[in-house]
Amino acid sequence: MFRDPAALVLMLLAPFVLTIGLGFVTGRLGNSSSSGISNIRVLLVNQDQAQLGNALVQMFQSTDLNDLVDPVVMDDFASAQAQVDKNQASAAILVPAGFTSSIIPAGGETSTNTTVIPLRLYANPTDPTSVGVIKTLLADFLNRVETARVSGQVSIEQMLSSGIIQHAQAGSVGAELSQQLSISSQNTPTIPIQVQTGNVNSLKVDTLALLAPGMAMMFLMYTVTYGGRSLLTERNQGTLPRLLVSPTSSTQVLGGKVFGIFLTGLAQMLILILGTTLLFKLQWGDPLAVLVLITAAVAAATGWGLLLASIAKSTGQISSIGSALMLIFGLLGGSFFSLANLPAWAQSLAHISPNAWGMDGFTTLALGNGLSAILTPVLALLAMAVLLFTIAVLIINHRGFASV
Repeated sequence: MFRDPAALVLMLLAPFVLTIGLGFVTGRLGNSSSSGISNIRVLLVNQDQAQLGNALVQMFQSTDLNDLVDPVVMDDFASAQAQVDKNQASAAILVPAGFTSSIIPAGGETSTNTTVIPLRLYANPTDPTSVGVIKTLLADFLNRVETARVSGQVSIEQMLSSGIIQHAQAGSVGAELSQQLSISSQNTPTIPIQVQTGNVNSLKVDTLALLAPGMAMMFLMYTVTYGGRSLLTERNQGTLPRLLVSPTSSTQVLGGKVFGIFLTGLAQMLILILGTTLLFKLQWGDPLAVLVLITAAVAAATGWGLLLASIAKSTGQISSIGSALMLIFGLLGGSFFSLANLPAWAQSLAHISPNAWGMDGFTTLALGNGLSAILTPVLALLAMAVLLFTIAVLIINHRGFASV
């Protein structure tokens, strides 16, 4: 392999170069504008259905915030919390029933014992930047309400004119609140925000962190195909037959050859992981779990390479079959798109490839899980490696590989 520079470049550098290109496409490299915050998904549950609750909803729906937030009004706060827990939103806001009346007592009543009902913010812990933006918007809104309430002179119309709250019908809301805020100005409790951290069990998945292993797994199939082709080349040149007739078993000889292919594939994966970690600051997960996963994935892919070598009749044939298998496994295994986009039968079929099991493991690690969470894909990959190696050795012994 080291005497073939073109193959060496394709096996070791091509996936890394391709990942750098994906870094440009996804904005992770050479695009400083990609760090901007936009389209923060926030779920709003307004149980208050009174002036302040409606005004808060109107603020998030205002045209001034169109490019910043993506507000969704919901009826059930539990459902909103569930969406945050599933990482489908950055935050959920509950305006409890009686929120407005706790700040603006009905009929102009005043009481030093007035208790303000707090807003509830259910925050996604994996998206602190977006949550911080939502907190800032809420704090600004409440500060303006508190200022108006304390002074008894600042009306909601002034809040509307500031650009924080804009809505086609906001004028009528402000006119009604202006008088009530003035009446209740003698009570000055702060308006609290009750913040609760969501139970999100996963981190937001970096798109590049999924694309990179997908490309690595696809090019890994090329690497093992090249290794299988080298076995046929050695057979035709007479090197392999001389080894196989020596006082060693075919399993030992093939095991040694396959181990070289395995090391090449392992080097390919490690180069990609280390390179993207340094260049893009990608978080692949627990280092030990990543090492175990790539070792199992390379072993399974190497088994496919040996199987191809055992059934192919020429180096040209193994190159053609190997290229086709690389693309098919790449498509089925999730190198180009998520397996979730495939029907159930296709998802099951895809797991004949090491790509699918490998992507299952990498996705699990990208979601913040550890070694125990990837035992299934690791065991499946190791079982695949043992099965394919055994079948390949049986075929080679049956065909009389040394004499062909």
